[in-house]
Amino acid sequence: MRMSPPSVLLYAAFEQQARAMWPVRAWARAAAPVLGNGHFGAHRPHRHMAAALETMRLAEITHKRPDWGITESAGHAVVEQATLITPFATLTHFAKPAAAARARVLIVAPMSGHFATLLRDTVRTMLIDHDVYVTDWHSARDMPLRAGRFGLDEYTEHLMLFLRTMGAGSHLVAICQPCVAALAATALMSEDEDPATPASLTLMAGPIDCRISPTAVNQLATSKSIEWFEHNLISCVPLPLKGAGRRVYPGFVQVGAFMGMNRQRHVDAFRNYYLGLIDNDGEATEPIRRFYEEYLAVSDLPAEFYLETVKLVFQDYALPLGRLQWRGRTIDPSVIRRTALVTVEGERDDICAPGQTLAAQDLCSKLRPYMRTHAVQAGVGHYGVFSGRKWQQHIYPMLRDVIHVSQ
Repeated sequence: MRMSPPSVLLYAAFEQQARAMWPVRAWARAAAPVLGNGHFGAHRPHRHMAAALETMRLAEITHKRPDWGITESAGHAVVEQATLITPFATLTHFAKPAAAARARVLIVAPMSGHFATLLRDTVRTMLIDHDVYVTDWHSARDMPLRAGRFGLDEYTEHLMLFLRTMGAGSHLVAICQPCVAALAATALMSEDEDPATPASLTLMAGPIDCRISPTAVNQLATSKSIEWFEHNLISCVPLPLKGAGRRVYPGFVQVGAFMGMNRQRHVDAFRNYYLGLIDNDGEATEPIRRFYEEYLAVSDLPAEFYLETVKLVFQDYALPLGRLQWRGRTIDPSVIRRTALVTVEGERDDICAPGQTLAAQDLCSKLRPYMRTHAVQAGVGHYGVFSGRKWQQHIYPMLRDVIHVSQ
């Protein structure tokens, strides 16, 4: 009898553990505020206990998408709207009904173990001057099996569908992993002379050519065969979840791997959170709380998408070698002639090294020089390219200006 690999049962074991711990976590959520405040909070032992319970609560992995929490921008009310919904994603529009018409921008979020809300700072900044839409990918555990497969072809198809829904003259901004699909979608629409071809394409810290300055992430992807990844990392969504039976790369596995790469940093963060709670130091604890409530809200990836991305992008280098296909059509970025191209990299990016995104400039060989822009932001790592002070003060103004002149 052929035995199933242990990974197939991993998700069921995780769910059983989560259900078993639910009463303990529920008690911790209820007891922590009582022990940390009022009469009990005046006693240091009680504050220690409250801090321990709150730290345990913060360390919980959840599967619920956090709220965007964006209700205002530049003095205008913002209304979050679902423009289009498929079984795999929602095209979310941050509408500003009272604002004058602005350039429409589609921000393409990664499907890499977190929800699109990880780009909250990106969206909030872009909203100042633009009409912003986001690819709000659904977690694979919520994708019904009857909806069919979702691989790299379907991901790319969604980008084209969303651009057509938004209409001609829209702009495309891809962050990290989806840069390959965004470049492919733009090439396909350019070749077809599609009216909805984006007016500008911005690729931020994306793995266009992973042969350049390979990082630890790239080396891991090439250290094992694709069969190893499938055998050891792919699991099945258990009953009674909506996506029961679907093969997925669980978000909790992805987040666990990322945390393992920087284990001491996370240990120190939780320790500082615990000590800050004891001392009632909200200035120290609040940023840690906000980060981990977002970081530990995980989203599962469809197995097809994960395995195809690992093989085609990180192992075979299909796009830069001219071998990437979409439904049998070879992707040729040199056909892009009317879409302005922006590539952005972080000097200290240890996930997508400088040069990997820049490679898109060579692939789009028919673009005229005045339609090309490249920037390397000094002093930032991967997340600093699209979040934080240097994104807001240095990268965004450049991107805003390119979008403005590409109307």
